[in-house]
Amino acid sequence: KCEGVVCPTFVCLDAVKKAVEGTNIKVGAQNMHFEEKGAFTGEIAPRMLEAMNIDYVIIGHSERREYFNETDETCNKKVKAAFAHNLTPILCCGETLEQRENGTTNDVIKAQITADLEGLTKEQAEKVVIAYEPIWAIGTGKTATSDQAN
Repeated sequence: KCEGVVCPTFVCLDAVKKAVEGTNIKVGAQNMHFEEKGAFTGEIAPRMLEAMNIDYVIIGHSERREYFNETDETCNKKVKAAFAHNLTPILCCGETLEQRENGTTNDVIKAQITADLEGLTKEQAEKVVIAYEPIWAIGTGKTATSDQAN
């Protein structure tokens, strides 16, 4: 199954949703918080995305993990919240250059995915979109080959 998904910034979600209306293009958010409600200034609750009829949400992007200290535990909460609000999670995973050079790529990716999907039903786990983005390739001009990505 293949779908086209665009994930614009939050301030553009509504405009992009309207722009792709009547097409096969789906719209996703770049992030969301896992809490239903509370004082979380600047965060977007999953129910807000659901109310906007957003289809997908990116979870676990390397920038969120690095700059906002998001952990696999946080990602797991977000994945579960996404399903609770009819959002399809796009789960990002990837290894650092050091991990690649140490030959631990598969172990790192397996650990991320296992922790991030913990507690899901088989049906939910099968709906998660896995986005492999090696951290060592971000902004370096280096790219993963198709063999490395598979």
